[in-house]
Amino acid sequence: MKNPENKELDIQCELAEELLVSFLREEVSQAGFQRVLLGLSGGVDSALSAALAARAFGPENVLCVALPHRTSARTSLEHAELLARRLGCPLRRVEISAAVDAYLEQEKVLDPTRRGNVMARLRMLVLYDLSVEWKGLVVGTSNKTEMLLGYTTQFGDSAHALNPLGDLYKHQVYQLARHLEVPHEILDKPPSADLAAGQTDEGDLGFTYAFADAILWRLVDRRMRVDELLREGFPADVVKKIAQRIVRNQYKRLPPVIAKLSERTIGHDFRYLRDWGM
Repeated sequence: MKNPENKELDIQCELAEELLVSFLREEVSQAGFQRVLLGLSGGVDSALSAALAARAFGPENVLCVALPHRTSARTSLEHAELLARRLGCPLRRVEISAAVDAYLEQEKVLDPTRRGNVMARLRMLVLYDLSVEWKGLVVGTSNKTEMLLGYTTQFGDSAHALNPLGDLYKHQVYQLARHLEVPHEILDKPPSADLAAGQTDEGDLGFTYAFADAILWRLVDRRMRVDELLREGFPADVVKKIAQRIVRNQYKRLPPVIAKLSERTIGHDFRYLRDWGM
């Protein structure tokens, strides 16, 4: 079965842009901030988040942070610089190799998953430290496909204050990124978390984003059963792997669960500022 075209996932880009820009403005303002920052990897997801943020707050109020490791592809930094320059956003480079390598060597970490998680969490540590200096909120860059698959690092790339991409499948990320004129150098390269030389997302996952989007949309948005997807001709091994990943990674998509003991428990009965008349 060839890669699905996923035309049924197409969005109205002008409307999506308007809604997401409004979302950013409203949420950041309600939290008492006027500025934001984000990690700019040189990939399409962070490029789209940066483009939306620049439209919401003005490029001068969006700090883009490049966080290269010595194993990062040279083009990743080049594309981050290109995007920041096109948008007019300030770009800060923070090299993470020394800090990451010191820990990995101390703990003798060889497992590639652990090594990648350390990089992702250190990058978020830097962003939250810089957020104090910048006086801004950290904007997320994880899309719906990654979040449903659990292809994120808990308290790493998923540890943002707000996320404009979390309800966009990868197909829709590319569609909106093209609409916002993200440079073709970013759009044309294979998606990669850039955690190791030659690493690609689709290589890690074992299936393409086109298949992932098609299957996730049917399982989640249309609430179809696995057997219905199999009758449509989707590969059984891919469908079952994706369905299992959705279930197995649910914990990553939730805030930390608090045990309820009192009448008003954070996250259970006490959730909103309106409880304080705000």
